[in-house]
Amino acid sequence: MPEPLDGFLLAAGLGTRMGVLSRCLPKPAWTLRDRPLLQWGAEALRGGGAVRIGCNAHLLPDRLRAVAEGLEVFDEPILLGSAGGLRHALGRVATELLVWNADIWADAVPFDRLRACHREARAELSWLLVPHPGGPWNPVWLDAQGCVLPKGMTGVQGPFHFTGAAAWSPEALALLPEGPSEMDALRPRLSLHLGVVAEPFPWREVGTPEALMAAAAELAPRQEGRLPGCYVHPSAVPGGRLAHCVLGPGAAPPPAISDADALWFEEGGHQVRLGF
Repeated sequence: MPEPLDGFLLAAGLGTRMGVLSRCLPKPAWTLRDRPLLQWGAEALRGGGAVRIGCNAHLLPDRLRAVAEGLEVFDEPILLGSAGGLRHALGRVATELLVWNADIWADAVPFDRLRACHREARAELSWLLVPHPGGPWNPVWLDAQGCVLPKGMTGVQGPFHFTGAAAWSPEALALLPEGPSEMDALRPRLSLHLGVVAEPFPWREVGTPEALMAAAAELAPRQEGRLPGCYVHPSAVPGGRLAHCVLGPGAAPPPAISDADALWFEEGGHQVRLGF
């Protein structure tokens, strides 16, 4: 019998918003402070009490596996969607499954509060929410009992922002159909979809080249952000005069070059340059 799972990182996707960066690494394999985003997520789940953690993999699965030490990796050759990816955990969850998005950096996620409220309410699915910070994210509203209202509906509590942290019961997982499925299709079938509101905590989505460079500058100025205005992978060797560039795995631009708005990485013993 496979061991039970109590944590899961959603790490599959096409990497469309990362553009050319997805040619060399899947999004969760990019690093901050010399640690892949995937492992930042695993640490957040372990901080909430998760022991056995899984993740799904679609784009460049071998390169995701290379940074997935301590995790059980589920290949997903056909994308299963924002909800369907959790079918990998079906039948392997005893109490609840703590879920996190693998393209988010966070210093600490209050999974302990999420778990406690989820269990106390006996919810099928619980979302960790924070007050809405403004910006383009869809607002989440709650009714008077703290239940998440359907998308587009305004309630007495809110607006909130969904952080990506969730607790799934075995009953909620059992509602997932075979094949691809999205969260919006599942929500009407839940009898108790709880919203757990927490104080804001440091976290940021790293979903685009701009976001990766900005996160490097702010969070890792002596590591990935050590070349101002650029991102430098731990295995890269900066060279030349570069502006607004991402140096991926094995990158080593020629010392005499001047370049901007480009990705560099090593592939098959050759340096590859792709414009953003």
